[in-house]
Amino acid sequence: MAHVGQTHHSPLTSPKTEGTAPDEQKHNEQIVERSYSIYTRREKWFIVVIASLAALFSPLTANVYFPAIPTIASAFHTSIESINLSVTVYMVLQGISPMFWGTMADRIGRRPIFLVCLLVLCLSCIGLALIPTSAYWSLMLLRCIQAAGSASTVALGAGVIGDIGTPAERGGFFGLFTLGPQVGPALGPIVGGVLAEKLGWRSIFWFLCIMSAVCFALIVIFLPETLRRLVGNGSVIPSPFYRPLVPIVGKGRVDRDAPKPPKSTLNNPLRLFFYLDVLNLLLFNAILYAVFYAVNTTISTIFASKYPFLNEIDIGLCFLAIGGGMIFGTVLSGRMLDADFQRTKTRLVKKAEEDPEKRMRPEDVAREENFPIERARLRMLPIFTAIFILTCAGYGWSLQQETNIAVPLILQIIFGYTVTAIMTGVQTLLIDLLPSQSSSITACNNLVRCSLGALMVSVIDLIVNAIGPGWTYALLAGICLACSPMIWFAIWIGPRCRAQRRARNATA
Repeated sequence: MAHVGQTHHSPLTSPKTEGTAPDEQKHNEQIVERSYSIYTRREKWFIVVIASLAALFSPLTANVYFPAIPTIASAFHTSIESINLSVTVYMVLQGISPMFWGTMADRIGRRPIFLVCLLVLCLSCIGLALIPTSAYWSLMLLRCIQAAGSASTVALGAGVIGDIGTPAERGGFFGLFTLGPQVGPALGPIVGGVLAEKLGWRSIFWFLCIMSAVCFALIVIFLPETLRRLVGNGSVIPSPFYRPLVPIVGKGRVDRDAPKPPKSTLNNPLRLFFYLDVLNLLLFNAILYAVFYAVNTTISTIFASKYPFLNEIDIGLCFLAIGGGMIFGTVLSGRMLDADFQRTKTRLVKKAEEDPEKRMRPEDVAREENFPIERARLRMLPIFTAIFILTCAGYGWSLQQETNIAVPLILQIIFGYTVTAIMTGVQTLLIDLLPSQSSSITACNNLVRCSLGALMVSVIDLIVNAIGPGWTYALLAGICLACSPMIWFAIWIGPRCRAQRRARNATA
């Protein structure tokens, strides 16, 4: 198993233990990055952009459907509650399917699984667009198939980042990557509403079909295979099936004589739940994600009751506030994670230089056994979590008191920013802990948070109706406050758990 910060030392790297000058340190870091991946920084960003476009389909496919629910219920001559059941089964498959596809991607490659998932999504959308309104059962079945195709793209994209990005780069890559998944909840309801109103509800699925086909073509043409057990750092030439039609990244830097990486066994992703540090992060992330879903799913109903002057289009535009905050968070949080990593590394290098007995090269400082990756990734999380908690409670009471609509919308922006910053930090750390199983661990993260999210969706309206939005979101904020010590627990237990895994791997 690959370990965080573990590098292959280049012959160009000086073996001296004296402190390095800033220029020499920067040069050594560039050597480490080149040895980890043959791709340039610009080529890595290009690969991440394609992965982000594919990851857009997981939330987009879910959210674009919402505005058309009343119309679809009328077309199928059934109740809205029955059509809402298709949302429930979608969320169930959204949580379960990445466990299968993510594990397969860690075994047979990112590129083929990307293509299979997008093909399944495209074909299911064609079926939904042509479905007879007398076959309600087929709506449920095709929505399950649609979720099975679209939901895994986030886990696959996270796997790509784990393949090509060093720990020093992953924060920035995840910041850009999550831009795709965050755009979906913001634009999905608006696009779905416009299509359903102007062209009919079937046009929503034709739209998704065309979009997924375009993304499928982009991956076939441009995306290289990145799974390290197949292509190493990108220098191993895989079989033609794994190669893009137009190899514009890494061109001319492939070593045809490079040895093929050893094959790994198929790992059971469920065993990741038995890693205490991983389980702690998964639960913390899922709790905050469930609270986010509680806010997002009640925007339309609460705003309609508290601000009756809003029409359906106005309510749809209200989703842009929280979506805009999330997009803003993706841009800044990734840069902050990379800056925190470098700040922690610089501090460790300086501390090592001051102790003659512990001097080491910069690349040695970043090795897993020497680097406190939990402290670097979670450094800002207590601050973001505190803002998240206060904003959640304030948002509920602003709606309870029916303040000027600008107040809850501004709080939505802050709420969206902080939840994105928190989830990006946790997700990046999870990849750092187990980079060789990055798709599997992202699938585990998706399973836990979607399960809690689905549970929250099923009860949030009942809670709001019973005690009002003020006390509802104060209660949820209190739950988040009670869970906040899990951040410090992650920093404390993380190095111990990583040491235990290293010891097991060494004796295996």
